[in-house]
Amino acid sequence: MRSAADGDQSAWNELVDRFSGLLWATCHAFRLSTADAGDVCQLTWLRLLEHLDSIRDPSRLPGWLATTCRRECLVLLRRNKRLQPVDDDRLLFLGSDAVVADQAADTALLVADRDRGLWHAFERLSERCQQVLRMLVVIPENGPPSYQLAAQALGLPTGSLGPTRGRCLAQLRDLLDAEGISGLANDSS
Repeated sequence: MRSAADGDQSAWNELVDRFSGLLWATCHAFRLSTADAGDVCQLTWLRLLEHLDSIRDPSRLPGWLATTCRRECLVLLRRNKRLQPVDDDRLLFLGSDAVVADQAADTALLVADRDRGLWHAFERLSERCQQVLRMLVVIPENGPPSYQLAAQALGLPTGSLGPTRGRCLAQLRDLLDAEGISGLANDSS
């Protein structure tokens, strides 16, 4: 994000590539025509360009984009409502069910994006760290993992497994920080 703010075109292109799907899905949830959705997406990118220097926490960018896109959709719908005659007044208003559905779609997209980033970072860990975290963080169906069984399977002393896990989680956290998604760690689904 900082590189894009400094005028790096490839950084800007990366932002557009990464988050365009989120914007189009948001527009789709409002049932905009393709032309209107394209206009809203362009306006959302313009708003980001206008506010790029004021966004302090890059991990909040997906939420900022989704919120801005929803607002632009509502502005467009209000403007179009005044311009288009409709026989059925009920079609003029978005019900609360539509708003809840829109928020659920946004949340699902944000969680999917976060999960992709998490697994991308996980794959960049050493093979040993991946093994340790798979055994100790992914909880098996029959209860919490056994440190003794995990240590045997990994060929490590039981007492070194906890510190090894801590180092691997710290490396994963650093990778997530570098990708700007660690702030989403408390978001869950």
